Amino acid sequence: MIKKLKAIPLFSTLSDEHLEKTATIATTLKFDKGEIIFHEGDKGDGFYMVEKGKIKIFKLSFEGKEQILHIYGPGHTFGEVPVFEGKNFPASSMALEKSDIIFLPRHKFVDLITATPGLGMNLLADLSKRLREFTIQIENLSLKEVPARLAAYILTLSKEQKNKKQVILPISKAQLSNLIGTTPETVSRIFKKMMASSYIEVQTKTILIKDLEGLLELSESGSLS
Repeated sequence: MIKKLKAIPLFSTLSDEHLEKTATIATTLKFDKGEIIFHEGDKGDGFYMVEKGKIKIFKLSFEGKEQILHIYGPGHTFGEVPVFEGKNFPASSMALEKSDIIFLPRHKFVDLITATPGLGMNLLADLSKRLREFTIQIENLSLKEVPARLAAYILTLSKEQKNKKQVILPISKAQLSNLIGTTPETVSRIFKKMMASSYIEVQTKTILIKDLEGLLELSESGSLS
């Protein structure tokens, strides 16, 4: 467990002593593809970290329409806010593929943070980064056209995957459409226009970036000829 925790950015700077303490309260949960990890409204009795696999955080409207808020892979934490609020989860989470999830129970983790100030600072920094990302997502969904949202997502993947030449799309087009607030048909149509304008080349799950500067401009203007 210590080795698993050390691979997660939140715990990577902790001493072996603190990692050992964390390992004593951590458990690994296994989820199959499509299995719910927690529902919106469930009691926030702990928080989670992706060890292996991929999960989504989402909300459903009264009409049953899904809006994906986040998609996380290995190393990412989720469900932290209720740990401090002592309230219920504000959204639901589901495994997008077979996943191993590390779980830390709320009351034991709060005690651990009290005894380990460095962990509290790491968590505060991670939550601050998450808040900035969420603010950008809200701005994209409410103020930007769909081409700009799609270009911004490709640029985000480029940054995350540390590759300015190509990126691997980690989700399906249906999931991507939910993430950026549109339909799969619109995503396909915009991909075709972006290829026709020589911004990108799509090869199944691989997106070749042919014009990085053009993508940056598109992510702001949203204008496609």
